Amino acid sequence: MTPPVPGTSAGTASSLLEPLALYGAGFAADPHGHYRRLRAQGPLARVRIAPDVDALLVTDYHAAVDLLRDTETFTKDPRAWQEGVPADSPVLPMLGHRPTALFTDGAVHARYRDAINDTLALIEPHLLRAEVARVAQRLIAGFSATGTGDLIAQYASRLPLHVFTASFGVAPQDTERVVRGTAGMMDSEGDATAAYDDLFGVVTALVSARRRSPGRDLTSYLLAHPAGLDDNEAARQITLIMSAGHVPTTNLIGNALLRMLSDTGYRGSLHGGATTAHGAVDDVLWRDPPMANMGAHFPRHDTEFHGVPLRAGQLVLVSFAAANTQSPPSGSDPAARSGDGAHLAWSTGPHRCPAKQPALLMAMTAIEQLTSQLCDLELAVEPGALVWRPGPFHRALAHLPVRFTPLDPLPVPDGEGAPDVSDQVPTRVGGTPNG
Repeated sequence: MTPPVPGTSAGTASSLLEPLALYGAGFAADPHGHYRRLRAQGPLARVRIAPDVDALLVTDYHAAVDLLRDTETFTKDPRAWQEGVPADSPVLPMLGHRPTALFTDGAVHARYRDAINDTLALIEPHLLRAEVARVAQRLIAGFSATGTGDLIAQYASRLPLHVFTASFGVAPQDTERVVRGTAGMMDSEGDATAAYDDLFGVVTALVSARRRSPGRDLTSYLLAHPAGLDDNEAARQITLIMSAGHVPTTNLIGNALLRMLSDTGYRGSLHGGATTAHGAVDDVLWRDPPMANMGAHFPRHDTEFHGVPLRAGQLVLVSFAAANTQSPPSGSDPAARSGDGAHLAWSTGPHRCPAKQPALLMAMTAIEQLTSQLCDLELAVEPGALVWRPGPFHRALAHLPVRFTPLDPLPVPDGEGAPDVSDQVPTRVGGTPNG
């Protein structure tokens, strides 16, 4: 599906440009090289995110902010666009319409968003930090005696999974299906649709069970929320939270650890604690945000945006990574876009990430626990030999092999399955949600 080139006329050099592919190993290996080429097209550039699926990608910082905040010109509802997309396209699990906060506007979006915000607000930060530390210690104990490890497979991908599944009350035997589903739905080279469907099946069964027998977990609180979500709506919001929370948090932990292990600026203070971890996380959020290209919007009508004509229903994505790393205008204050919160890794506007604080806390605690226990941690391969997972949406390491001095075997904390946090989700009297 190749739309006419916006902003050009037939016969111009620009109209002959093939959309730049954002899937496959080439893009995964050198995304910033691709962004440099795309910026040459102006604030919006033509890209291909899957076979037969094209989009416009916003690479300009100010244009990105304008798009993310403009609810009058743009909608989040993809159904008009979706009619022209192959039913088996690998991008539909990420971009296809569902009744969730991600794909709705106005009052419907506010209803879903309030339910999500109030449910996530039940997580007490000090309890979350303690739980993350406990899970981290158990995971580290699982490989610390070997002297080698894969910090993605054995640590970064496992930690948020355990916290999320336990908080929502997922049965231990279903945790592997959750991790396969959340990771697989972003995979441009696998069966993303099957991955999403299996994840949704796990969550649907969980919602049905909690509707019959509520517990002290986030699923039960979401079902009890005054928004009055039906089972399908509840299952869709939970699937959204898990997919939007697990994989990006995994990527944030992995990318920050890579930054600390490969950047000479961190070598002397790798094990310096929170300050070092905070710097690495902030660097990653600026340069390699876990969700590099997302923020799908669709013009409500034919319009012009930053000098580029757009068709009604056309897919417009935001490159958080390209916008964050855009060079400031000549003569501008270099500090104007520095500091916490200025980057777009958490998006902005009405659809900004609702789980920013829990995600940051999880990532920071995970890094601090690892670097404090494995004191001479180093990469087992050259940084250039690392493989990045393909896909247009995320910035994700496939593996992060490391070596270190083996530790004496440590006792593994109690609990063989997902950690039990049923007594750690704060509630009001009667088990109803706060807010």
